[in-house]
Amino acid sequence: MPVTITPPRSYPRISHTPTRSARIKSACARVRHAAGTIAALGLMSTVVAWLHTGGALIGPAQAQQAAGLAINAVATGLDEPWAVEFLPDGGILISERGGRLLLLGEGNVRSVSGLPEVVVGGQGGLLDVMVPRDFATSRDVFISFAKAQPGGEGTALGVGHLSEDGTTLAGFRLLFEMSPGSEAGRHFGGRIVEAADGRLFLTLGDRGEDDAAQDLSRHNGSVIRINRDGSVPADNPFVGQPGARPEIWSYGHRNPQGATLDADGNLWISEHGARGGDEVNLIRRGANYGWPTIAYGRHYSGRQIGEGQRKPGMEQPAHYWDPSIAPSGHVIYSGRLWPEWRGHHFVGSLKFDLISRLDPGAGFSEARIKAPQTGRVRDMTEGPDGAIWFLSVDQGALYRMTPGDTRTRHRVSQD
Repeated sequence: MPVTITPPRSYPRISHTPTRSARIKSACARVRHAAGTIAALGLMSTVVAWLHTGGALIGPAQAQQAAGLAINAVATGLDEPWAVEFLPDGGILISERGGRLLLLGEGNVRSVSGLPEVVVGGQGGLLDVMVPRDFATSRDVFISFAKAQPGGEGTALGVGHLSEDGTTLAGFRLLFEMSPGSEAGRHFGGRIVEAADGRLFLTLGDRGEDDAAQDLSRHNGSVIRINRDGSVPADNPFVGQPGARPEIWSYGHRNPQGATLDADGNLWISEHGARGGDEVNLIRRGANYGWPTIAYGRHYSGRQIGEGQRKPGMEQPAHYWDPSIAPSGHVIYSGRLWPEWRGHHFVGSLKFDLISRLDPGAGFSEARIKAPQTGRVRDMTEGPDGAIWFLSVDQGALYRMTPGDTRTRHRVSQD
């Protein structure tokens, strides 16, 4: 699917859509007219470079504003976007579950080649993308994806070097793959976080096999920790324990699809429960987070999960949702543009089409941001400008949320 980005600052929205040949001449005429208008305004340097013939110019994006919020489309025409990351030069990487890695920058959209073979099916495909802090010198880009394995597929992590022109992920090498594989097409986890010490965390779902999350001989339902070269750190909690996978850092998770660091370098994740019981957890070395022995929810059939909600030796969540919101994407905000939100957790919802804002200073009390743009929020991040950026699967778009006035008639509800 063709993708269009909007120029910085003014954010006019040009949406690429596949067209029949009968529409191309009309579309191109509109583009020429728009280009003339932009040139007259002195904005020619920000004109989007068209990658496909045809398109529909539908005018300036309207900010959806209320209670001091403005939401603007930055890129449209995305096909099930999964993750977004920033490059130091202002470029933006976006992964699509179907297998494309896109680079947005300087008014262009490039498809990055050199990716590994990705198994696309169920909830699997190309998942997260992570740009490390040393990218300016290393040019490393890490990705997670569903990899073919004996008996099915599993979540894998690898790295390549982004070429100077941004077109190729060169020298891709596999760093980790979960074991064993599974035929179940769900619960891949897949979020990558660079730890404060430069090591890598990767979240792994239970792959639809509940009890495996309590089995240290399997990677299912865990957070793993590895070195940049794929080796295992000597201080991982289960190194040397017979039968245990040495990469495991924590376990007892169902399907973590949000992960981030706080200002002190602590790892937090948000994970899917079943019918009720989605959780936010502060991750501790070697800790057991209980799934499926304890949970704040029930199976989809209505029957009880495990032994209840608490058990000695198993962690309690910092926050849980009932009913479930299907959390995905997680950012802990710096407070740069909204000082009053410093340290607040922002988590996307795939189920209720909203962004959940949690205040840990008030017992993780929740406020909800809901707008036409927040349909199935898959990923969230704080941009280098302090804005909150997020991906909407329903809209096929990347959005940027900033402080704004309340003068337009389009409103964002904050419940």
